[in-house]
Amino acid sequence: MFIQFKKYPLNIREEGGRKEVFDIVRKKYIALTPEEWIRQHWLWYFAEDKRYPKPLLAVEHAIEVLGQSRRTDVTVFNRSGKPALILECKSFDVPLSQETFDQAARYNLELRVPYIIISNGIQSYGCHVDLGAGKFIMLDRVPDFHELDETRPAAGTSA
Repeated sequence: MFIQFKKYPLNIREEGGRKEVFDIVRKKYIALTPEEWIRQHWLWYFAEDKRYPKPLLAVEHAIEVLGQSRRTDVTVFNRSGKPALILECKSFDVPLSQETFDQAARYNLELRVPYIIISNGIQSYGCHVDLGAGKFIMLDRVPDFHELDETRPAAGTSA
């Protein structure tokens, strides 16, 4: 799944010797790490390009998985207020691996979302999770917002 991010109007400042970026969801400045750079581009992509409503985007959404506290990088909720998509972000220099996908899949043990995306800004992989059949269908594009309410996958191929 190829994502071409636009040049989004990120609001970056230097504070106390470190760079910070204004998070459009949390509405505050956050330390600008490589992973945060990726997350902020995805947030802008979801809000501006895919027209996902900002109030339905959650950053560092707290969950409990197998008795341990965890946080998703981004959770997208559908119109019904149910979690529908998990995004796991890594830095540019972190190759995406089965371990990266497994991390998001573990989060999905709790959330049971139909869509998972992993990204390091250079590569991105997405899948539709067919919970009933216990299989993953690889996607060739990010689902449109209306598709988050549906049980059928966005365009993709079986994996």
